[in-house]
Amino acid sequence: MDRITKFATNLHTELKNLSDACGTLLVDTFHYLALFALGATTVWSAVAAFLSMVQRNRAELTDILLLFIYLEIGAMIGIYFKTTRLPVRYLIYIVITALGRVLIELVGAEHRTGMDILVISGAILLLSFAVLILRFGSYRFPSNGSATYLKSGKRRLTYDLQSD
Repeated sequence: MDRITKFATNLHTELKNLSDACGTLLVDTFHYLALFALGATTVWSAVAAFLSMVQRNRAELTDILLLFIYLEIGAMIGIYFKTTRLPVRYLIYIVITALGRVLIELVGAEHRTGMDILVISGAILLLSFAVLILRFGSYRFPSNGSATYLKSGKRRLTYDLQSD
């Protein structure tokens, strides 16, 4: 009876290890395919936006900010590819830049000076405070590899790829 129990236990362990390995392979495969698709789509969109600017023979401030958004998305994808952690600050930077584009369009094209501008400006301010809080939190409570120590022993704040 002991031999049957040991055999069943070993078989169960082997099946669990095999299913874990297959599951990890499938998840990682999807992960890499999705990251490459997102990266390719970002590059494609950035090139299309740039070619549109070239075709018009001018680049407006909103166009340049759009290219910055593509740059931040590309950086975020690269960081996620290397660390498998999503840097929340980059998402906030993207939203701040997008809100800046909207603000410029509202003021420039429609010459509006009402509540819309106040709401968007407030949202940008609120998001800026969120970035400040995240940076303070990653400095004060660093995760693995988020703070580097200088030779003098002082802590220096670096881009925290881990905790955001």
